[in-house]
Amino acid sequence: MSDGAAHGRTADAIDGRRFRDVLGNFPTSVVAITTTDDERHPHGMVVGTFTSVSLEPPLVSFLGDRSSTTLRTIRTAGRFCANALAGNQERLSRQMAGVSSKRFEGTTWNPSPLGNPVLDGIVAWVDCTVEQSVEIGDHWLVVGRVRDMRVESPKTPLLFFRGGYGDYMSSAGQLLDSLVGWHEIGR
Repeated sequence: MSDGAAHGRTADAIDGRRFRDVLGNFPTSVVAITTTDDERHPHGMVVGTFTSVSLEPPLVSFLGDRSSTTLRTIRTAGRFCANALAGNQERLSRQMAGVSSKRFEGTTWNPSPLGNPVLDGIVAWVDCTVEQSVEIGDHWLVVGRVRDMRVESPKTPLLFFRGGYGDYMSSAGQLLDSLVGWHEIGR
């Protein structure tokens, strides 16, 4: 018997708030998905669902809300760039998740090889053409074929966990950082 059946619940009975609260315990990356329209105006949105799909061919994916105007622009343009935000870019994440007309206000970027915005100060970017879009629930799953990519900096990435932002620092990295200068203690 499944756990849900054992507790008298079915998948249809899951409350939306409870769903968010429990899934908030799974840390996610914070990625700005960007594109440009026919007039080369930048468009973007923030997702916590960016992931690799396949090595051969090189594919990645993300989920976008069905009502997103940026998602419509991405599907029309047939291309997007995934920008891994750095740990110090919480303000940019909030801006990119806000009012669409202000998402690029004061934001500097350069065009990717496909013409998509690559935001300044990020960790890495992946430039893609849309391979497939599938409507699933209240979202679209967008699969992109990787055309180019680059690591931009050694910064730590921005993460979202339990409703808040933070950055990633491995415990090994913290240990090594704490030992830097250890020989000077007590001098």
